[in-house]
Amino acid sequence: MIDRRTIDRIMDAMNIVDVVGEFVTLRRAGVNYKGLCPFHNEKTPSFVVSPAKGVCHCFGCGKGGNSINFLMEHEQMTYPEALRWLAKRYNIEIVEKELSDEEKQQATDRESMFIVNEWAMNYFTDILYNNVDGQAVGMQYFRSRGFRDDIIKKFHLGYALPGRDALAQAARKQGYKDKYLISTGLCYQQDNGNLHDRYYGRVIFPWLSMSGKVCAFGGRLLDSRTKGVNQKYVNSPESEIYHKGNELYGIYQAKKAIVQEDLVYMVEGYTDVISMHQCGIENVVANSGTALTTAQIRLLHRFTSNITLLYDGDEAGKHAAVRGTDMLLAEGMNIKIVLLPESEDPDSFARSHTAEEYKKYIEDNKVDFIVFKIQLMLDGVTDPVKRSEAISSIVKSISVIRDPIKRDTYIRECSTRTGYAERTLIRTMNNYIHADIEERNKKKEREAAQQQASEPIPTLAPVEERPIVAMPSAKMQHTAEDMLAQIIIRHGDMIMYDDVTFDDGEKGTLNVAQYINFDLQADKMSFNNGLYNRILEMAVRNRLKKISIRRLSLPAIQT
Repeated sequence: MIDRRTIDRIMDAMNIVDVVGEFVTLRRAGVNYKGLCPFHNEKTPSFVVSPAKGVCHCFGCGKGGNSINFLMEHEQMTYPEALRWLAKRYNIEIVEKELSDEEKQQATDRESMFIVNEWAMNYFTDILYNNVDGQAVGMQYFRSRGFRDDIIKKFHLGYALPGRDALAQAARKQGYKDKYLISTGLCYQQDNGNLHDRYYGRVIFPWLSMSGKVCAFGGRLLDSRTKGVNQKYVNSPESEIYHKGNELYGIYQAKKAIVQEDLVYMVEGYTDVISMHQCGIENVVANSGTALTTAQIRLLHRFTSNITLLYDGDEAGKHAAVRGTDMLLAEGMNIKIVLLPESEDPDSFARSHTAEEYKKYIEDNKVDFIVFKIQLMLDGVTDPVKRSEAISSIVKSISVIRDPIKRDTYIRECSTRTGYAERTLIRTMNNYIHADIEERNKKKEREAAQQQASEPIPTLAPVEERPIVAMPSAKMQHTAEDMLAQIIIRHGDMIMYDDVTFDDGEKGTLNVAQYINFDLQADKMSFNNGLYNRILEMAVRNRLKKISIRRLSLPAIQT
């Protein structure tokens, strides 16, 4: 953890003009500076930087803040990452609190693994450009895929020599320890103790984390060597610095474009991402054929709520398009799906089209997930049982959506397109929602029981000394929560008071959702069910005024 004094030094040193000027071309405008906003497309500068106040603000999209806010928004940094960036910018030494010996060793090991990976990336790149085999084999492969030099450098592509211990020997000569070569997955140890390179004879695709650190590698066998080989691609194993369920290929190169476009394209492979960048479309990432995870979705959600899935037009591509959609919906993402023409994939389509042509095809052919899923699962299906199963699957997908308005819209769309009565679909959806709530409650109860079982049993006082306290049953508690949540959903916008004094002294109205929120906060309470807390939060957020518990002045209820 960064020392408080260090943070204060950083705060004193940071200059908003210097920081923003690293990313935006600024021109003086009186006592302030102006430039084109980096957070949205504009032709007339509306982004103002005030050195006197130490803040920036866009009068077009409303984004801004101090230097730390700007870095966190523009570079998608965490708060500590922004502080470290500023410390480096102003040559301030980072002082951290004292760590235990075990914590120090863990930090050292992690940093050493990143250093070894950084060296390996540069080693593979050097082989690609300066080694005879790298030029004749590796570079020839990338040229055959149509990759330009600037794109090869942008993604730090490389080549691993065919010798089974070439990297290991080179790393040892540079003083890197075997344990880090093994822990990063660059090498593996055989029974006889010898180190073997994991990626020998392959072209290399480094994985950069969101902050730009090399966390993993992917290696591909070249076409002439793939016959009869099961593993065309080999990726880094799970490690202290790489968890495949947390990373997305191309996220570092794409993050600025994702924020600017407020949209991300999801593809499957390395070359899909690279070819689309070369085509001119940079807001694209890949999960590299693995199942999409909640952590990956939340990583994307930091940049945008809009995702378009790009897949091949064959049957495999169609079914791949619906995998993971329920998780995307549950995390609040807006999903569009685009199927490319048959025999095309995102890589080949990018190589034969300009960015404008590609985007026009996407715009003309994108469909909402509900339309796509209905077409996929119901087209040509006449058997009543199979149709009912397909409808149930579609309604189940809708049930995971948290926004009640969006959920209602999809139910109506589903009813219109399928011919099923809306009330039937709603009843089915509610069954799924209640089943999900019940399952999560049971999970909480199991976790609580496990935690209680692991705790030591306390010594009880004699029965006559213990007070008798009547506690409501869990069932009664859940029923009360359900009823309160229903009130928020159905009557949250209903005005309870029309003469309320807010923080700023202005008068206004107070609706049911706000009143419930105020009452819970005053008692320092919340729902046991996390979903109900989110429903209340969304209902309150729709109101513009913020209510202070300490300063809220309510008129008396007339009786």
